[in-house]
Amino acid sequence: MIPGKFCLSIWSLAILSSVVVISPVTAADLQPIPEPPPPPTELASGWTFRIIPYAWLSGLYGSSTVKGRTVGVNLPFDKLLEKTVGKGNLPVALMGDVEARYGPFGIYSDLVWTKVDVSGDRIHVRRFAPGITGAIGTAHDVTIRMGIAEAGAMYEVARFAMPHADSPGIPVAIDLIAGARYWYQQTNVSFNLTAGLNLADLVIGSRGLAVAKSGTVDWTDPFIGARARFEIAPGQNIFVRGDVGGFDVGSRISWQAIGGYSFDFAEKNGITYSGLIGIRALYVDYSQGAAQTRYAYKMLQVGPAIGVGFKF
Repeated sequence: MIPGKFCLSIWSLAILSSVVVISPVTAADLQPIPEPPPPPTELASGWTFRIIPYAWLSGLYGSSTVKGRTVGVNLPFDKLLEKTVGKGNLPVALMGDVEARYGPFGIYSDLVWTKVDVSGDRIHVRRFAPGITGAIGTAHDVTIRMGIAEAGAMYEVARFAMPHADSPGIPVAIDLIAGARYWYQQTNVSFNLTAGLNLADLVIGSRGLAVAKSGTVDWTDPFIGARARFEIAPGQNIFVRGDVGGFDVGSRISWQAIGGYSFDFAEKNGITYSGLIGIRALYVDYSQGAAQTRYAYKMLQVGPAIGVGFKF
């Protein structure tokens, strides 16, 4: 008969051997525990300031009405540049953006100034009878001086890490925005009408010129919107923003959409330098008066924007 203590020892050795044999297989089958996503980037303490002067290479698409006379505008930036260079005008909108933040709260302002001068012509010819031909030629010039001043406040309502297949997570921040956009415009529209009648060998012609000036027109649009910022890498961000306004307070409706990419490229004496490339679209539908006193501006400005920023 085998003593009890001896039997217990045999069973203990058997269990230990099983653990030793099975353990390597079990360890090989186990998957490493995935690392948790990194916490979102913390908000900077104290005030931070960012200044971005940049150029907006925008085209114009829409119509302008001055004293009841309407002119259609359909000019991409390259055509606008071609028609305005050499006339002392500014087809590029110069813009400056300033933003100050304290924790989740921020305020900002944005200024735009542009002057464009575009022209066009058209000829209509009609044959009334053999030997009798009539022609009407129209030419128009439109000069628009425009300033846009925008100011608003923003509040960060969410900050989280968005899952991504190739990284633990992308930090994302969401801001709500509210503010006002002030528009200042001076628009001149001139029409040159030329008419001719060809009766066999007799040519009869006449010419007339009409000029309509808007004077100074200005209005203010309230707006609300949101912005999302994605930190795709340290010092590199993708941002998208949208807002809608007007609400018949100033214009009937106005909306804006912006998207871009910013990247830090240098830091010196506490100032971070960054580049910015993106695209901006701004639409407004404004009108006042009626008949011969009607002024209307229904226009979409859209095009790329490039600039350099300073943050401290």
